[in-house]
Amino acid sequence: MKISKDLKFKRILVKLSGEALMGEDSYGVNRITIDRIVSELVEVSKLGVQMAIVIGGGNIFRGVAPAASGMDRATADYMGMLATVMNALALQDAFKRFSTKSRVVSALNIEQVAEPYVRGKSIRYLEQGQIVIFAAGTGNPFFTTDTAAALRGMEMNVDIVFKATKVDGVYSDDPLKNVNATRYEDIHFDEAIEKKLKVMDATALTLCRDQKLPLCVFSILKPGALKNAVMGGKEGTLVHD
Repeated sequence: MKISKDLKFKRILVKLSGEALMGEDSYGVNRITIDRIVSELVEVSKLGVQMAIVIGGGNIFRGVAPAASGMDRATADYMGMLATVMNALALQDAFKRFSTKSRVVSALNIEQVAEPYVRGKSIRYLEQGQIVIFAAGTGNPFFTTDTAAALRGMEMNVDIVFKATKVDGVYSDDPLKNVNATRYEDIHFDEAIEKKLKVMDATALTLCRDQKLPLCVFSILKPGALKNAVMGGKEGTLVHD
C-alpha cells in the first residue's frame, strides 16, 4: 500500500462509541450512519495509515445502567461485551461493502464469529494493511471500552488514540447543555484528570498518561475530521503529557 507523505501518524487507534452507530435511531445500528462512518475510516486507511478500532456497545446494552438497577455488575458487563461483538460484526460487514479487509478480534473466546485476541497476530494484520476491530473490551468486567482503547493502543504501539464523539473536542462543561462551555485546543492529562473533564474515564486517561500515549478527541459528525487530524491538521482537542 502506498503511504501518503503528508501523514503525521502512521498507526492509529480509533475509539468508536456504540451510540455513534445509532444515528437518529434510539437503538441498534443505523445502516446509513455506519456506512458514512466506515467511508471516512476507509478514506483514512487508503492514505496508508495502519488502523485499529475499539468499538463500544452502548447502542445495544450498557452494563453500568442495569447494574445500577440491581443486576450483578459483572454479568451486566459481560452482556455489554457481547454487544460490542455485535457492533464489531456490523462494522466488518460495512467494511466489506467498501471492499476493505478487516478482522474482528475478540477478547472473549467466540471462535465461530471472531478470532481470539493474540497481540502478535493483530500487529501483523495492521502491518498487512488490514483494519483490526477489537471487540469485547478488555475481556474483563469493571473495565470500560475507553480503558480497552488505551490498553490496545499501547499493545499495538500506536502513535495516537482518536476518540470519536458527538462534539468537536473537550469542553469545560457539556456544550449541549451549557452555551458558555469553552473548548480546549489542547490539554495535559493531569489537568483533564484533575478537572474531571469527560474525555475518557480516569483509568483510561491514567494509562495513556503513564505510557505517554497522546489522545485526540474529535467529532465523528464532522466530515473529513479524522483525515484532517491524521494529516496533522488542527482538529478537536489534543490531550497529551
